[in-house]
Amino acid sequence: MYVRLLETPWYRWNPKTVARLAALLEKHGLSTESRSLISDGAVRLKGMKGSSGSAEFYCDLVEFYSKNGLQQQVFDLISEMASQSSSMSRCYSVIVNALARLDLPDQAEEKLEEMEASGFGPSAFDFRSVVLAYGRAGRFSEMQCVVDRMQKKLGFSALDTVCSNMILTSLGDHGKHATMIEWIKKMRHLGIGFSIRTYNSVSNSCPRLSSILKAEPIPLSVNGLFRRLRSSEDCEDEMLLIGEIVSAIGLLPETVGWSSSEWRLDLHGFHICAAYLNLLQWLEEMRLRIDDGGARPPYEVSIVCGSGKHSTVRGESPVRSLVSGMMFRTRSPLKIDRLNGGRFIAKGKAVKEWFSAATMINDAGD
Repeated sequence: MYVRLLETPWYRWNPKTVARLAALLEKHGLSTESRSLISDGAVRLKGMKGSSGSAEFYCDLVEFYSKNGLQQQVFDLISEMASQSSSMSRCYSVIVNALARLDLPDQAEEKLEEMEASGFGPSAFDFRSVVLAYGRAGRFSEMQCVVDRMQKKLGFSALDTVCSNMILTSLGDHGKHATMIEWIKKMRHLGIGFSIRTYNSVSNSCPRLSSILKAEPIPLSVNGLFRRLRSSEDCEDEMLLIGEIVSAIGLLPETVGWSSSEWRLDLHGFHICAAYLNLLQWLEEMRLRIDDGGARPPYEVSIVCGSGKHSTVRGESPVRSLVSGMMFRTRSPLKIDRLNGGRFIAKGKAVKEWFSAATMINDAGD
């Protein structure tokens, strides 16, 4: 395909495409073809851009080799770039990120230090790559040291939502629930925003919560969920973690709407455990607004959960199935929209009657 493209008058040669293709060939054992492609690319770049273009080309190669898990090829290229004195800031950044991607945090941190010593300031992205590499390896003391260095170098704002989510994901992958609680408290103290990714990172680390959703009947209220968790063995830290995200994060402002015309919950982007926690809280908030707050119901109430376009099996949405099952069990007036299979709707008046008539199942026995 690439050779055919070269023969066309409209194709504009692109070194990034060549780097991507060379890495793919190398991954599939076609080293001769890969080297030929790289040699041809280097010759073309000498005539077009000079040494700077060649350095960029090698950066692209390092990036795509690392994405394909080609560790030795990455080391060979790093040595070649060093012999050519390719000391551009981007070269250092690409190498740091490639080594981190290959789960080599020590080497990545060494390059980070070398980058600083050469006068090129690492970006937040460079620091985060090393943080994530140490986190994946379960080396949390080293991870914290890099976080501290990043804050000292770039300021406290460098520890943002993205970096915090990376840390929470790493801690969750190793079952460090107690440490996750401390991080969530730290985020709240520092004013670091929570996001959908935060919810997913935390809830994905809760195996007991996941197992509860696979065993019918599932609890239909926040209190019911905690009763179920308390009855389980060896899940105290997990229960405390879930309690922390419910109390500290609650419902994200960008996922709910409380206008006079519509009360809405948008579950797009949530994984199933996070969607479940948000749905429980949203139902409870609606109950409080109607029963205790005396709020006038809107014209319409809706839950947006998607139709499964981005699911593992296209068209099969676990979140939609979860919502559908809960709405059926609670005899909710919220039904799938005939015009949008990824949305549940009901008239506000019907929702108020649902709460007022106490037709929503009380799961005190869970």
